[in-house]
Amino acid sequence: MQATSEVTQARMPVVPKTIVLTLVLILANVAGNFSLSWGMRRTGPGVFESPLGYITALFDPWVALGVCLLLVWMLSQMALLSWADLSYVLPVTSAGYVLAAIAGRLFLQEQISTARWTGIALIMSGVVLVGRTAHSTTGEDGR
Repeated sequence: MQATSEVTQARMPVVPKTIVLTLVLILANVAGNFSLSWGMRRTGPGVFESPLGYITALFDPWVALGVCLLLVWMLSQMALLSWADLSYVLPVTSAGYVLAAIAGRLFLQEQISTARWTGIALIMSGVVLVGRTAHSTTGEDGR
């Protein structure tokens, strides 16, 4: 009986609110990290020679945007973890790492080695596999 229940649970569709919040979480993470990186490259490494430099960096519009978007990311992750399993949330949202690498390549002219592209392909394979499973093994549909 237990095996039948597990098969049924594995085929349950992911509810739309989980999909939407997962997309918000991924996009906020990618955009936040991109903005933060862009802003920190503009401020330069010398800004952190004194404690005042950290405050100065926060007032850069790109850094401030990045911090705000990463706050949205954290709040979205908290909400998603309140109704989906950790073993679902973290692998599925790792798609953000892939998108961040692509954004770095396209917009920041970062070089990505073959080994990194291979790792990115492995991450996406894991995202696809985990994304095909139920978001919760407790049977609860969220709060």
